[in-house]
Amino acid sequence: MNNVILLRFGELYLKGKNRGYFEKTLISNIKQALKNLPCVVVKSSGRYFVKDYDVTIETQIINKLTKVFGLVSLSRAVEIDSNKQKIEQYISTIKLDTGTFRVSVNRADKDFPTKSNIFEQQLGGILLNNNKNLKVDLKNYETEVVVDIRENKKTYISTDKIKCQGGMPLSTAGRGLLLLSGGIDSPVAGYMIARRGLSLSAVHFYSFPYTSEQAKQKVITLAQKLTEYVGHIRLYMCKFTHIQEEIHKHAAPEYMITIMRRIMMRISAKICKQDNLKAIITGENLGQVASQTVESITVTNFAQTEYPIFRPLIGFDKQDITKIAEKIDTFETSILPYEDCCTVFLPKNPIIKPKLEKVIAEENKLDIDSLIEEALNELEILEI
Repeated sequence: MNNVILLRFGELYLKGKNRGYFEKTLISNIKQALKNLPCVVVKSSGRYFVKDYDVTIETQIINKLTKVFGLVSLSRAVEIDSNKQKIEQYISTIKLDTGTFRVSVNRADKDFPTKSNIFEQQLGGILLNNNKNLKVDLKNYETEVVVDIRENKKTYISTDKIKCQGGMPLSTAGRGLLLLSGGIDSPVAGYMIARRGLSLSAVHFYSFPYTSEQAKQKVITLAQKLTEYVGHIRLYMCKFTHIQEEIHKHAAPEYMITIMRRIMMRISAKICKQDNLKAIITGENLGQVASQTVESITVTNFAQTEYPIFRPLIGFDKQDITKIAEKIDTFETSILPYEDCCTVFLPKNPIIKPKLEKVIAEENKLDIDSLIEEALNELEILEI
């Protein structure tokens, strides 16, 4: 008898002829996540397992696996020979003190002598005899005892199912650039889009000395937390001070945020081109602030048209976003009281329905190309 961890995929089964590519990428990602833990990832009879590990590191393995995009669930299981007596003997050792249960038998090996429904009843009887406070409930059960009899003459028995991230394997959609502000929303947006297979680089715009070194470190910490899910992030630190000073000096105050956002998009597009990235990702949420109205988002989109701008949180409310931030452990860092560049020179009455022609007229008061070139020349690149 061997301890194993059974892995379950999700949407990969919908990929038809491309399934092999997605499956291969997912297995590669799993092996990368487990690279520092002594164990083996194997495929046998259409199932993937982690095996050959010491039980003392099982919890560490599971913790890593639950953060791998593309896995929908996993189960601790035992592998035993597909022998009716041995299976019954193991089932007799399972202790479930109270509650409801069902037994599910999957007889992939049609040479196994007992049909699934009959074997389920027999194994359920053994469990009831050895656990006097148990009750059978085939629909609203608390515990499902799964007996998976495979073609390799091995049977895998599990009693738990641990939820994983789901989604698509990381990197199957390419790589994009996340605008990482330091607030609650942008790390969640990065997590959400990575869950759909997009690996991440990130750019942070800072305005030292108006913003502090602690604010900069806060963003680095957020990037580090995201790497638990995305493995590696190239973080571009972009000094935005001179740009903001020039906007504040020359443009109408109510247009400052709109012009800032448009210049950020232009800089982001330049980084995408330089680093062969496919999309720009933001944490924008419709109607949350002045820069996130339909009109403001539309004007921002026209700043560059070479790369799509993904907004994974566009329809979320703050409670939804906060719940995910807490789940991925970015919330407490995000609420640290260190302000980002968007709070510098903040106008009292930012325009909420900007018109493109008026925005362009205000931008024409600036030497935007030179400002962008200066910012790109001063980029600091961190590998997180």
